[in-house]
Amino acid sequence: MTQADFKDYRTYLIPLLVAVFTAFALWIRILPALHLGSADILNLVSSDDPIYNLRLVELMLNNFPNYPWFDPMTYFPTGTHIFWGPLFTTVIATLCMLTGAHTRPAIIFIALLVPPLMAAVMVPVTYKIGEVLGNWKTGLFAAAFISVVSGQYFYRSLFGYSDHHIAEVLFSTIFCLAYIYVVRYTRTHTVDPADRSTLKVPALLSVAAGIAYFLGLMAMPTMILFAMLVGIFTVVQFMVDVHRKHETFSLLLVNAVTFGVAIVCFLIFGVKSSGFGFAAYTLGHPLAYLMLIVMTAVLYLLAQRLHLKEVYYYPLALAGIAVVGGLILFLALPQIYGELIGNLLGFFGQNYMSTTIQEARGWSVESAWSTFHFGLLLMLLGFGVLLYRCWSEHRPEHLFVLIWSAVILFATIQHLRYEYYLAVNIAVVGGLAASTFLERGWRDMILLLGITGKKTDKPAPATDAGTGSSKKQKKAPVKAKHVPSSARINAGNLAIFVVIVVASLLFAYFSLFLVDLNNDGTSDFLPAYTTANSYTVSMNGDWREALEWMNARTPATGMDMKKIYSSQNFTYPEQAYGVMSWWDYGHLITFLAERMPNANPFQEGVAGPTGAAAYFMATNESDADKILDTLKTRFVVTDIEMDVTKFLAMSTWYNSTAMATPYQLTMLAPTSSGSGSYQTTTINKQQYYMTMIARLHTLDGSMTDPTTAYYIEYRDAAAAKTSYPVITRAESQNATEARKNADAYNLRAAAGMHAMVGNPNTFVPAEQVTALQHYRLVHESPSNGAQSLMGAQEGIPDIKYVKVFEYVKGAHIKGDGVIEVPVVTNTGRTYTYRQQSVNGEFIVPYATSGNPYEVKTTGPYRIIGTGQSFDVTESAIQIGATVA
Repeated sequence: MTQADFKDYRTYLIPLLVAVFTAFALWIRILPALHLGSADILNLVSSDDPIYNLRLVELMLNNFPNYPWFDPMTYFPTGTHIFWGPLFTTVIATLCMLTGAHTRPAIIFIALLVPPLMAAVMVPVTYKIGEVLGNWKTGLFAAAFISVVSGQYFYRSLFGYSDHHIAEVLFSTIFCLAYIYVVRYTRTHTVDPADRSTLKVPALLSVAAGIAYFLGLMAMPTMILFAMLVGIFTVVQFMVDVHRKHETFSLLLVNAVTFGVAIVCFLIFGVKSSGFGFAAYTLGHPLAYLMLIVMTAVLYLLAQRLHLKEVYYYPLALAGIAVVGGLILFLALPQIYGELIGNLLGFFGQNYMSTTIQEARGWSVESAWSTFHFGLLLMLLGFGVLLYRCWSEHRPEHLFVLIWSAVILFATIQHLRYEYYLAVNIAVVGGLAASTFLERGWRDMILLLGITGKKTDKPAPATDAGTGSSKKQKKAPVKAKHVPSSARINAGNLAIFVVIVVASLLFAYFSLFLVDLNNDGTSDFLPAYTTANSYTVSMNGDWREALEWMNARTPATGMDMKKIYSSQNFTYPEQAYGVMSWWDYGHLITFLAERMPNANPFQEGVAGPTGAAAYFMATNESDADKILDTLKTRFVVTDIEMDVTKFLAMSTWYNSTAMATPYQLTMLAPTSSGSGSYQTTTINKQQYYMTMIARLHTLDGSMTDPTTAYYIEYRDAAAAKTSYPVITRAESQNATEARKNADAYNLRAAAGMHAMVGNPNTFVPAEQVTALQHYRLVHESPSNGAQSLMGAQEGIPDIKYVKVFEYVKGAHIKGDGVIEVPVVTNTGRTYTYRQQSVNGEFIVPYATSGNPYEVKTTGPYRIIGTGQSFDVTESAIQIGATVA
């Protein structure tokens, strides 16, 4: 095909390719729906924020077009203010009404379909950014890359993860497209403040950019990050323009109109929260946009004032204004200054809690490579291209994309959650690199392959110079033409051509398919096709079973799940109560159980003296009880993960300095007897078994005596010059003997040496654990949670995955010694609840008659060794009566 031929077909081929990439992006994301079969679609819904978004959709459908800015059905007894905008919810609710989806399965289907549809729209949007940044080739590469990129971007746009993240990416990208389009337009068309006809088109384009910005803001308040990007770009672009003696009015026009529109739209939309923070819809937003416009005006006026001065005057003046302006803001408006600094740290800083929240963790090199791999190489090359073109071509769109990509990259390094933003920059900047270097090496590849698209014209017959008559000539043999030096193959261009082709193909392949980079049998990242094709069930079945039981079998709260409540003068009904669990499960409790969690995945109700962390880390029951009394909590829901894998997170939220150290020690143990190599192992101290989470979930609230424990001698980390203490001796002994031996050893231990009693077995205490007096098991899920976590090993106890406890006053029984009662659970598991008397009294939580739950006693209470037995009624348990 000749070059002319291709140009004829390009009008059709480019849209066709973009359509193919778009269809592919949609298809790969709806694979879970294609594999659903007859299964319940609710099983596909992720159990944190997506399940809560379904609640918002149902609320809006029942109250359309009103949006629930306040929700009392979570973070009890306070209620929560919704901090993200209504755009994503409104899109889903509108589609539900247009398609007639009114049953829960139909609503869920539409809600789960919207993120893949938005990801599909991202393909042509990304193509257009690439085209504006480079050319149609850049656009095609960008469109291809965004259709296959994996990691957080893919996961959060997959059928099953219905959350506003993909809406944030889509509308922020649309804004960036609109903004770079208008700034490019103003550099290729005259913008003269004295000629109104030159202002019309850029003003209209800026209005479109302002509307795009506002739509992004309606998805999430963090859209202000892109206003900050514009601010950084504006300062740098003004310095470039002043240095090059270029007009600066166009940028003032663009920013004033764009963010003037954003201010007007925001004020029409209305302020939803008090204060000036940017994490919610406060007055801080329009004030920030106004400050951006004022800053641009100051930059313009300063440029006009200093246009005849030396070039270094301008940056020096800017630095002085920045320092003075910051000082004035600090002194005159300290609240706004604090919010600005606080939000900057929130975007780009880290705190101790970041390690306990997966999406807030920092981005390691390994994590970055496992997600984007060869896309990072292409992006790095793209940065080089952008820098070169900024230097040589002075195009503002290149500078904006460079700043946009650099800021998002830095934000992602600080917080993993911004991976879904960075995917766009990987695609666009990587696409620019691919198209640039392929164009550079294309001619050399053509020469190497001997391909040409031009036909050689036959030589004209020779003519007689004198007569002009034609003379017949013998056809001369064709000789090989000498290739001029200008047409010789450039080995460097050819090499980079091959590298780009290979890197692009590997990026696409690794993004789509599972590749074990470390050859260790584990997945190193989330490949798109593999993830989508195996994404069959997302919701934990045990949690669903337990919470659906709670919905049906526990007392009503007096709240209406379908009603939108106003925070103004709101009070809970008298029968309302809370459910204590770890924050991960708060939205499940709201949606499935229709009950009100004390903590939720917004990290509300987690920290502080009455937070979930303080409750589950409490080693004294009375301290835990005070928390539940304060929060009006009636039920506690635990799971095996809280007891084992999430224990570090809970202890970190409780005490960020000590973390799990008071409860567990990480130690180095020899891999075998006499070995010089070590492996880490976790030893549980007695304090671990005394925490509420261990006493509830592992021990069912019953008194538990130890059988065996480990006597451990160890050298502390400082003496051993290692990261962790080193175990020098470990021996399983009778628990009482182990304690005696440890105490004796520590009396005569050498410097740096110690002895302790502990247990690597999470489910066996090292010493006696006293009973809980006010907690009774009322339901447990069917699966063996210990086996789910640790596999089918010999000796794994039958500890169910999810357990529901009721917090009760408990009946009082006079007596001394140990009292016990046999219990059978709803799953058929049996155990004996035992309790040691305190001051001649027992406070028991289980009723032997009138119990409304499936977990029941199978006999009376008996005081061991006395022959005394007692029947306890349900009313005695609930009112705290004394049983004779």
